[in-house]
Amino acid sequence: MEKKKVLIIGGVACGAKTAARLARLAPEFDITILERGEHLSVAGCGFPYFVGDVVKEYKDLVCTPLGIVRDANFFRNVKNIAVHTGHLATRIDREKKVVAATDTASGEERLFPYDELVLATGASPIRPPIPGNDLSRVFTLWTMPDAMAMKSAIDAGSVKSAVIIGGGLIGMEVVEALVDRGISVSVADIQPTPLPALIGEDFGLRVTKVLRQKGVGFYGGEKVVEIIGENGVVTGVRTDKRTLPADMVLLAVGIRPNTILAKEAGLELHPNGTIVVDECLRTSDPAIYAGGDCVQSKNILTEKSVWQPMGSTANRQGRVIADNIAELPTRFAGVVGTAILKLFHLTIGKTGLNEEQAHAAGFDAVSIVVEEPDRPHFMPGMGAMTIRLVADRKSRRIVGAQIMGGGVVDKRLDSIVAAISAGMTVDMLADTDFAYAPPFATALDPTTHAANALRNKMDGLVKTYSAKELKALMEGANPPFLLDVRSPQELDLQGRIPYDFANIPLGQLRGRITEIPKDREIVTFCKISVRGWDAIATLRGNGYENVALLEGGIMAWPYDLPDIPH
Repeated sequence: MEKKKVLIIGGVACGAKTAARLARLAPEFDITILERGEHLSVAGCGFPYFVGDVVKEYKDLVCTPLGIVRDANFFRNVKNIAVHTGHLATRIDREKKVVAATDTASGEERLFPYDELVLATGASPIRPPIPGNDLSRVFTLWTMPDAMAMKSAIDAGSVKSAVIIGGGLIGMEVVEALVDRGISVSVADIQPTPLPALIGEDFGLRVTKVLRQKGVGFYGGEKVVEIIGENGVVTGVRTDKRTLPADMVLLAVGIRPNTILAKEAGLELHPNGTIVVDECLRTSDPAIYAGGDCVQSKNILTEKSVWQPMGSTANRQGRVIADNIAELPTRFAGVVGTAILKLFHLTIGKTGLNEEQAHAAGFDAVSIVVEEPDRPHFMPGMGAMTIRLVADRKSRRIVGAQIMGGGVVDKRLDSIVAAISAGMTVDMLADTDFAYAPPFATALDPTTHAANALRNKMDGLVKTYSAKELKALMEGANPPFLLDVRSPQELDLQGRIPYDFANIPLGQLRGRITEIPKDREIVTFCKISVRGWDAIATLRGNGYENVALLEGGIMAWPYDLPDIPH
């Protein structure tokens, strides 16, 4: 009996995972990988750390944990998988079930038959048509050759200044790497604040402050019009507002799916060019599967198709594809839209929907912002974090979160990812039995605090304003009365809100209650607004009804505080 032939186009995340999983499930299959590049199963998410010299050797990005290089010999000898690197697939004949591929070294075309075909063709970085984008030392960072070329330029000592075009995930990951190498960095982006796909404007403004503190210039709301150079080498970047010096430029403006092969084969595509697949990751041709950056996935919350090009998603999909080819029926559950990155001392993450996205998806969205420590104040290494939690008012289901801070953010983010995936309500999240000991968490975990705060808001126990909402009120016709219940010493240390306010420390409030007007709305706050909540209780006990709280206190205020140096 002839062995089933499984042909996989693409040998990085999804393709390599499909092959490895399938080799375990069905060792009798004839499995072949075609990879246009030289390297297999590359940990591309590690490129910024390689450029930053955190990862010392490029081989570490293509090795097993035991240090064995995952090359063609490894796949053949260890996993019984045939691999052809340097082979570019050029044509799919669906009727004959044959793929034509060109050996990029010799130019020779070969035909590879298949019974089941897997498209794991990934995506490619966008190289915008900016004049000067072909100058020397203008890079993208998507492949191993990209990373090696970028690192070599830095290692040679020829890069003193760099401009990153694009303030998204890739651009921000590279910022720290370059700063750590002693390079002066500027970031230019058409969006006004960094990481717009991950975090809202308020969080973005706070990221901008951190960049400023690290000597990084962020030029948001500016369009790059030209990359300039001398003698074929880049010397700067010109925006519509200024010229930024640069010995090196990174183009980080996004990616597009590699789906020309699928399109020419007549497979169904989405309007954005990604391949249409079902829950088993089959394409419109039942003999062809697809996964990774070249496909869209179902969003668990909205049940709509979304593009989430992430290495984690690609690996999950590779496993599902292998299971189905091995006749182990498996469905890909979908995604909730999770991402995380490290930026200097900050960890920044998001999952699910923000408030605007939730409203657009038909949820009656309500959110809260809280500032919380990741462990008790008496423990060394305590870090603060800001959590924005979003839920549906009607069902009380958790639908999203954004978290940023210096504490252990990933643990809290993953807790909320699990909550969203399981369809948990804000009440269920608040009642979850999280692990506790002082080295790891507060007695009530920050996630619990966020859920409780959101419950208070949803249940009408407290009225709150976000920083953005309060700013709009203060600049409107009838601003509320601001009551800051911090100590005077805290004001000097933490900064003063840039509006008229009364400073009455919480312990003095009962004795000075007559200083608070009864004919205006009162908004209370402190460092993180815990005492602000206590102040509301005091005010209500003295007959004040029109009271509200500033979410997250002064620590969550994203706008400039005039008396605080930056």
